[in-house]
Formats: sequence, C-alpha cells, structure tokens
Amino acid sequence: MVTTPSVQRIPQNNEKARKFVFVLLDNFSLLCFATAIESLRIANRMAGRTIYEWELVGEGGEQAVCSAGTVFKLDADLGDLGRDDTLFLCAGIDVQAATTKKILSWLRREARKGILIGGLCTGAYTLAKAGLLDGKRATIHWENQDSFEEEFDEVVLTKSVFVVESNRMTTAGGTSSIDLMLKIIADDQGEDLANAVADQLIYNSIRTDQDTQRLSVPTRIGVRHPKLSQVIQIMETNIEEPISPSILARDVGMSTRQLERLFRRYLNRSPKRYYMELRLQKARNLLMQTDMSVINVALACGFASPSHFSKCYRAHYDTTPYRERGSHAARLSP
Repeated sequence: MVTTPSVQRIPQNNEKARKFVFVLLDNFSLLCFATAIESLRIANRMAGRTIYEWELVGEGGEQAVCSAGTVFKLDADLGDLGRDDTLFLCAGIDVQAATTKKILSWLRREARKGILIGGLCTGAYTLAKAGLLDGKRATIHWENQDSFEEEFDEVVLTKSVFVVESNRMTTAGGTSSIDLMLKIIADDQGEDLANAVADQLIYNSIRTDQDTQRLSVPTRIGVRHPKLSQVIQIMETNIEEPISPSILARDVGMSTRQLERLFRRYLNRSPKRYYMELRLQKARNLLMQTDMSVINVALACGFASPSHFSKCYRAHYDTTPYRERGSHAARLSP
C-alpha cells in the first residue's frame, strides 16, 4: 500500500486560523484559483467557524488579471510572510512571461523561512525556475510537460493530479486544486470535514496523488481497441526516436497491413500520419513554451534535419516553425 505524505497537521481544536497567501501571476487560471478558494470557504462554513483565512498578493500590489480577462483587486504587494503561512502560486498560460525576476527573488527569500509552498496549474514552472523543486517530485499541466522536462531535468516530473513532497506542493491544473485542498482539509481537520466539503462541491470522485491527470488513451481517442491503444501509448513515449510501423505492428502481435487497416478504420489516417501529428504537436508545444532553438526542437521530436521538420510543420500548421515562434513572441509583447 502506497502512503500519501501529509501536507501539514493542525490540531482540530486549534483556535488560530490557518492562513493561505495566494500569489496571482499574470494570466493565472481562474478555475484553479477559484476552486482552491471555494474549498477553503466551504470548509469554514461546514466547520461553523473560521479555520482558514486567505490573502491575495501579487507584484505591484494593485491588481491581477486572469486568463479569462477578469481583474482581481489584490490585498497586498509581495511582502514578508509568516512562518506558519502557506503560499500558493497561481499561474496559467504564458507562465514564462509572468515569471519575473522580482517574483523569483521573492520566492527564494520566502522559501528560506521553510514555509509550505505550492504551485497551482503551471505554478510549478515558476517554482522550478526559482530552484525550489530541485531533486523533488512535481507535476504540471500535461500541455506543459514536454517543455518542462526539457528545461528542468533536475526535477522529477510526474503525471499525477497533484504531488506533495516535503514542503512543496504542485498540481496539474483544472480541477486538481480541489483534490489538493481536500487533502489539506483532511490532514488538518479530518476526513469527515473533507468529505462534507466535497459533497457541497458535488465532487464525488476525489483523486489522490496516485491518480494521473490525463484521460486514458481509449477515452481520449473514443475507441476501445486494446492493440490500437497499446500502439498509441508506444508512440507517445517514443517521440524523439520514432519507431517504424513494422516494428510497432510486431510489438503488438500484428502484421503491418493489419495495423494500417486498424488505424484507417478507427482514426481515418495511417499509423505514420498519426505518429507525425503527435510529433508535430510536441514540437509546437516546445516552440511556444521554451527558448529551445528550432534545430533542437526538431531533434527532440525525431526529425533528422531542420528542413524536413520545417516542411512537415508547414504542411500541417500552414506556417513555418520560425514564423510560429515569432508570432507567439509578438502576442506576448506588451
């Protein structure tokens, strides 16, 4: 049996409310932030007293704008935190641009106090950039995993819904904030209160850190064929060094012709085409989310030459890798 590490234990009869400080970065995910706050609010209501309190802070101390465009008034600028405070870094799209030098230096300073620090959604990127996840297990939204692995090889990245290790917490985004907050509530106040909060949220499938964030291959592609799922899983884990259709077919006990028919029947494309689309999707993620050169992106996605990569990329996305990166950089410019 795998045991899940406890976040922090607070006696149930402790009169002092536990304080959470939410740091809102530009373009933070509204869903991740809102579900975390709501879990705490409902816990207070179900407990009949204030067991949790929170504060919204950010660079400048004035306001923060989420990825949906809603503006939030902040309570304070980045200041000194108490040793018993819990810090949650809320991030979302374009986290690289939102991770400023001021944020990084502030995080490093506060981390030296030994406080509990978490990253919601893509907040793990900022924590890793500050060096606060070195040698630790962590998770991040599946869309950011490829770029994260390329940039932070000293972090043990998992596909879990959330990860708690020592005094660091990370979540995968979406509704995973609920799962982490329910764990915190259960550790603090007991399972009964956590379950009561889940009931209020109409959240009937509480996940642990043993659950993975993405749907299974059959659910994602809408097809329940064991050998097709097996081949796609092999493809997804072998992007840098693609495997030929004949070897893929052999590995699942099929002929190459049978594999071709299987992909045509269920996915309306050849195995080679499907594999190419997976590789190009990863390439696009790396172009948009990292500073890797186009040549290195090509190599990381199994292309032997930049010219072949550019040709395939243009055929699929109707633009070149260089233009894709340039247009993305232009969108991020103020």
